[in-house]
Amino acid sequence: MRHFLALDLKDDPALIAEYEAYHRDIWPEVRAHLNLHGVTAMEIHRLGTRMVMLMETDDARYDPAAMALATRGNPKIAEWEELMWKFQAPTPWTPEGEKWVEMTRIFRL
Repeated sequence: MRHFLALDLKDDPALIAEYEAYHRDIWPEVRAHLNLHGVTAMEIHRLGTRMVMLMETDDARYDPAAMALATRGNPKIAEWEELMWKFQAPTPWTPEGEKWVEMTRIFRL
């Protein structure tokens, strides 16, 4: 299944450049964590400070709640997520306590 999610970055060119540098070479533990939880492909695109992530999942293995729980229970993944908050900001539409927010599809051909 494909998921489209949105997140903002802090409006600071130096922070944005650092964020992009981290994502050119994500930690191997992050890659393994995503794969373990059924994420089969992922792309992040940016326009200004708005980011859109396309995440493809194997729905036989993907469970967002289980993945979130595993994130908090894995010190290396929790470290990555904490580091990313240095750069990230929730969108105005992101529910309290969440990071990425699922986008609503309005058209498909």
